[in-house]
Amino acid sequence: MSLDLSRTIVGDFLKSSWPCIEIIVKQLATFKEERRTSVPMFRFKDGRRADVDTEGSHFFLRSSVEYSNPQLTVEEVQGIIAARVLEVCSNYFHQYGLHEPDEKDIATLCENVKKPPQEIVISFLLNTDDIEPDRYSMNPMKESITSSGQSALPAANVKTERLEVDQKFVQKYDGTLISKGEAEQIARHLASCGSSYMDLVDAVKYESLASLSESFGIDLCLHSMRLPLTLLEKEKTDGLLHYVIRQTHAGYESIECVYKCMGRSMKNLTTLLTVPHSKKGYGSKRAVRGRVYFEGTKLKSVKVDYRTALLYPNAIDPSNVSVAQADDSFTVEGEKLTAYSFSETPSSPQFFLYSLASPEDAVLWHGIGAFGASELLKSYTTTRMACAKDLIVKGLGEKYGVATKVPLQFNLDPKFMWGHPVHHNIDASIGCVENLKDLANFGMKMEHLPTDQYIRK
Repeated sequence: MSLDLSRTIVGDFLKSSWPCIEIIVKQLATFKEERRTSVPMFRFKDGRRADVDTEGSHFFLRSSVEYSNPQLTVEEVQGIIAARVLEVCSNYFHQYGLHEPDEKDIATLCENVKKPPQEIVISFLLNTDDIEPDRYSMNPMKESITSSGQSALPAANVKTERLEVDQKFVQKYDGTLISKGEAEQIARHLASCGSSYMDLVDAVKYESLASLSESFGIDLCLHSMRLPLTLLEKEKTDGLLHYVIRQTHAGYESIECVYKCMGRSMKNLTTLLTVPHSKKGYGSKRAVRGRVYFEGTKLKSVKVDYRTALLYPNAIDPSNVSVAQADDSFTVEGEKLTAYSFSETPSSPQFFLYSLASPEDAVLWHGIGAFGASELLKSYTTTRMACAKDLIVKGLGEKYGVATKVPLQFNLDPKFMWGHPVHHNIDASIGCVENLKDLANFGMKMEHLPTDQYIRK
């Protein structure tokens, strides 16, 4: 049943987050479209994937959902709604000028959010495909993910053949992390999705987003892209991410520069800039331990050890910590990274490196300072700044048309993060919320994060 909660959300957003709209509108006044080619994206409809090429001339606003759970969480829904409302408001006030909105403006904005992204600012989803499939102990297929030996695999490599919905999980977390209806929905798609775990997750989430679009009165079915493994697998060796890996491993000075961006010391050299996958399929960044070795200034080798590691608990039962089960050791010769080929040496780069392939002019973080990691944000911002100065990964703009400037960064205020109306956990599935109006009434507050506060000196 349609509730059309857009009036409540848009009206509150204009009051609480107006400075964010102003910042994008001012940026658009001098925005020059990048030399991007079309951006390959996709969406799911009726359980089927459709690839979509998006013109590269847009101002791209990035949001995201997770492959660590098929059910759509309250946090994910808030992020998508926030991105759409910021997008639509920015386009509107860019066209008609910044002014105090009246009832007529609000009515027009509420009509505009019902339409899919189509103007200069468009929001999209960047979904990280190197994440463990049960990273936060909230996947209803967790038992079979572990028993099938796939808990330490990247989501991109997980197969569905031996997966099933764990009814004990559903019974334990019914109404707090998942609803019985969502469990049935997942089982239905599991029977028809083919072997790809990521296709299963996307099919479930897009079906939920289509339904929620009617309830909220906001088109939430954004186009998506997967990084980094999906792109690395498709790329030739002269592709963008291959170039990033080669450049960052060029020698001692290159690795030292990236370490500085991360706030890491070169003393121990235990941080891997890209995590080589085991021949057993392991790719978990939590389960891996590494060591970088040099011969003079030349990268000699990287030692890789995979060991079973604890991941994270869900918010309802802190004692229920997910596990990545792994056991393997091997060495990667330096030339395998300095002359990188993904087909020969599959690996998962660190997020702040592979996000360079995302066409983002603005990004939306979730709860930095409480739920989100400020240190990751600093690595992201400092790396972007270093690339803009050609200190690392030189010539990205000239070679690949990549914008190396630091995107505008926005954050869902941690004090106003949506959660379950009773249990208050942000990882509750949207199906656990009996009345969506409770979420809309909570408000939508966004803040701008100044770049200079997140640059490592």
